Amino acid sequence: MARKKFVEEFDVQIETPEVAYVSDYEAFPNKILLDELRTKIIQNLIDNNITKARDMTDFVKTQIDRTIDGYDLSNVERSYLYNLIDNEISGNGPLTELLEDHDITEIMVNGKDEIYIELEGRVVRDNSISFINEDHILRTIQRMIQPLGRTIDTANPMVDARLVDGSRLNAVIPPLSLNGPVLTIRKFKEELANIEDFLRTGALTPYMARFLEACVEAKLNIIICGGTGSGKTTLLNVLSSFISPHERIITIEDAAELRLEQEHVISLETRLTNYEGEGAITIRDLVINSLRMRPDRIIVGEVRGKEAFDMLQAMNTGHNGSLTTMHANSPIDALNRLETMVLMAGMEIPIRAIREYIEGAINIVVQVSRLTDGRRKVTSICEITGIEDNAIKMEEIFTFRQDGVKENGDVLGEFILHDRIPNVYKTIKSRGINTLSDIFE
Repeated sequence: MARKKFVEEFDVQIETPEVAYVSDYEAFPNKILLDELRTKIIQNLIDNNITKARDMTDFVKTQIDRTIDGYDLSNVERSYLYNLIDNEISGNGPLTELLEDHDITEIMVNGKDEIYIELEGRVVRDNSISFINEDHILRTIQRMIQPLGRTIDTANPMVDARLVDGSRLNAVIPPLSLNGPVLTIRKFKEELANIEDFLRTGALTPYMARFLEACVEAKLNIIICGGTGSGKTTLLNVLSSFISPHERIITIEDAAELRLEQEHVISLETRLTNYEGEGAITIRDLVINSLRMRPDRIIVGEVRGKEAFDMLQAMNTGHNGSLTTMHANSPIDALNRLETMVLMAGMEIPIRAIREYIEGAINIVVQVSRLTDGRRKVTSICEITGIEDNAIKMEEIFTFRQDGVKENGDVLGEFILHDRIPNVYKTIKSRGINTLSDIFE
């Protein structure tokens, strides 16, 4: 990281803060003075609306030198200030180096000096950076979304966007936010996760991995459910890698996060309304259209509304092997939400018929969870086995059972293979996949 390297170059001895890297700012004796100068320079940037279009060299020679004139600053401290202003003009302000750190998976700005990051699955406060005021946060948000053709102001106080590198940005400002501008960025990972990563981190067992791979190869319809940040999209990416390279795959997402390695992939992305409030293209529109594109597989990044009915309809009319995710706290909760979504589509269908529709469409429900220690695990793999007493019946195949928590916060538990042969095993074998006999026979 730039800040860490900067400190090491000058051999400055500092204390390591609670996060996993150090800030050269902590090394300086003139912290208060540097803060005053930084505030003065950045406020000047905000007041004069100085952007990247202005020449950086001219600005440094005039504004920075004028501000620090008369102060006894070392070359290292001058370089530190220069880097801060360079980030303000050419980068993303105080967040520049956090965005460049590949170990950080999420950035949460709650206030000018209240910034949290997710590091190795744990959320910690980063005290090494700050904004000077709320205007500074707003300016940073505007600079980040401006190249995307998006705006945020009192008339449009909320924005959800995908940055150039694929990271997802969400910002809310007053009057919706009572705490001032709030910014959340879910970082984009350049390195693709694979099933070996899940095995190495203990997110599932080899038996579970082989079973899920066989389900995808056998073209079973799979729903991945879980809470926010539980790893649904990551697992969806991994399961998608098991699809044959000879199939035509259509992916549908609000913000493109899936990165399939197969050659024959068509990626569709929704579109928001324009300034006139028109022109929106929804997930449902894309699902309906995808059925006319001769897909072998349809992968929907997340279902959360009326498109659920069209997704189920596709699964029930020969488009096997479809994959999707949804927010739910359990497999049962996922099916209940599906019922609600179908009703949202305005279809006057009896509940019994909706449940039969779901039972005929979905084969496997996979639950992923983020545990209290920050680790993510596949906590349940279920199959739908029919309808009993007017309710959809599900049977678990694999389960993670939590037994307790260590003193250091690590969760204790074990994976369980239930003592039954899944109904889908017969389907998997009938499609020529014989890789699970040692598990179930």
